[in-house]
Amino acid sequence: MKFKMHVLLNSAWKRCWLQNTSTQNLQLLSVSLYSTLQPISAPPQLQELCNIVMSTVGGLDDLELSLNKFKDCLTSSLVAQAIDSSKHEAHTRRLLRFFLWSSKNLSYDLEDKDYNYTLRVFAEKKDYTAMDILIGDLKKEGRAMDAQTFGLVAETLVKLGKEDEALGIFKNLDKYKCPIDEFTVTAIINALCSKGHAKRAEGVVLHHKDNITATLPCIYRSLLYGWSVQRNVKEARRIIQEMKSNGVIPDLSCYNTFLRCLCERNLRHNPSGLVPEALNVMMEMRSYKVFPTSISYNILLSCLGKTRRVKESCQILETMNNSGCTPDWVSYYLVARVLFLSGRFGKGKEIVDQMIEKGLVPNHKFYYCLIGILCGVERVNHALELFEKMKRSSLGGYGPVYDVLIPKLCRGGDFEKGRELWDEATHMGITLQCSRDVWILQ
Repeated sequence: MKFKMHVLLNSAWKRCWLQNTSTQNLQLLSVSLYSTLQPISAPPQLQELCNIVMSTVGGLDDLELSLNKFKDCLTSSLVAQAIDSSKHEAHTRRLLRFFLWSSKNLSYDLEDKDYNYTLRVFAEKKDYTAMDILIGDLKKEGRAMDAQTFGLVAETLVKLGKEDEALGIFKNLDKYKCPIDEFTVTAIINALCSKGHAKRAEGVVLHHKDNITATLPCIYRSLLYGWSVQRNVKEARRIIQEMKSNGVIPDLSCYNTFLRCLCERNLRHNPSGLVPEALNVMMEMRSYKVFPTSISYNILLSCLGKTRRVKESCQILETMNNSGCTPDWVSYYLVARVLFLSGRFGKGKEIVDQMIEKGLVPNHKFYYCLIGILCGVERVNHALELFEKMKRSSLGGYGPVYDVLIPKLCRGGDFEKGRELWDEATHMGITLQCSRDVWILQ
């Protein structure tokens, strides 16, 4: 039931957002669809090429037949402009066929920068086949891959689960006329660590120490993140120690990364160690003049909530207030959430009131999610009270909440309150998705 209410609330919020932004979208249509509607000042030959490439009629062979009928002068600049104008609308394979056709017709008139730009487009679209074909052509024709392109290609390959190929290109960068330097070494390390391949990234570090002297702090952050993705506390701690040994003091971001690693590991294997071990890390942070923020505490509160550690959650919120680290609305949300889920509704309402008294103004998610939880645990009266507080805060955006509360009330037999909310929303000019359901249920 809780899950269903979250889905309903999320769906309602999305519908409301789409309605509120539809007018803006219409106003911005000519800008957001610039690839489809070419500017009036665009040259006729560019418009013709774009229309051919973006056409949805026919297959790739038909595309090439249409391109063969193009009679204007084809230039490197025109090819690049056509790809740039078509990349958001045309399928990647049509872009690839167009570029290969252009390469064949222009021969050596296409420049290395054109190959690099097109390869970056394919990488951004995460089309492995198109990337592989163009990388092969780039290598076969002896063209140079620039460092920016390599960085994006490596990142995309790792995201696609092809880290071996990313490393293969890196080890053979000389064949692509791309130097193995500070930028490319950092790029492959960042790419590998982003998906938790920290061990392989450390292998790169070992073989290219001389190239990363100036970017050592950045490298350490990537390695720390890489081990944290695996929730490997031992290796993450080793990176922290290495940083200190080499004169690189971990900053707040590093400690928060390690804290998340530690808390998520304890969440799975040692829930009782969540609070003491996290507080030990925060004590260490302070010894290095790195002071925990609400983000640091929220990492801990999030994990405590997932394991329903109600008492510890309330104590951490109190600790924040006493230690001079002011809780933000997310802190109050995490504590109120675990209280509501564990049936401590009175205490949960107190936490919400504390937040309001301190003058904190949350965003819509605070109320949307808590009201969804209260409906899910069949405490609609508490949800209505929370909705009143939301309206008093004048946040706006009440539509999704009405869409959840009204059907919930009617399904529970309280048609009078449901109709009252429906009339209230209608009076405010809010278009409800649930209005038809109300009449059916009556």
